Amino acid sequence: MEAKIQTIIDKYGADKGFLVPILQDVQKEFKYLPREALTHVSVYLGVPISRLFEVATFYKAFSLTPRGKHELSLCLGTACHVRGAPLIGDNIERTLGIKAGETSSDLEFTFETVNCLGACALGPILVVDGEYHGNISITKSNKILKKLGKKVQIDEEN
Repeated sequence: MEAKIQTIIDKYGADKGFLVPILQDVQKEFKYLPREALTHVSVYLGVPISRLFEVATFYKAFSLTPRGKHELSLCLGTACHVRGAPLIGDNIERTLGIKAGETSSDLEFTFETVNCLGACALGPILVVDGEYHGNISITKSNKILKKLGKKVQIDEEN
């Protein structure tokens, strides 16, 4: 782990002004920010560990706990909400066996809800591993989960 982190730090010339991009790259590498990684970044850049935790907890994009192989984000903004997003979210939670904001114990899935994804005309929106899926329904979300390897009962309503 230390060698990978060192490579990331060196990419930015060990400049603490690049703290956020360094943490982004560490998270991309490990799917979260492991404590050991933060400790190494802290020591090498000469930045107090408390500052790293401050940054990591301020930005929602960072996670201090492991994230799943597949990341799902469901928009619950007004346009998506009135088009059924809460029911879709309930179905995803039941199917994955986790609540929004959690990661499955096998580290296959992380599911979260967000306030807006900025694509209201396509709502409800589900982002899966960075890919936007518009006009999502329970059936469509089940098909997506099935493609990701989750056993799902699919009704052929749409």
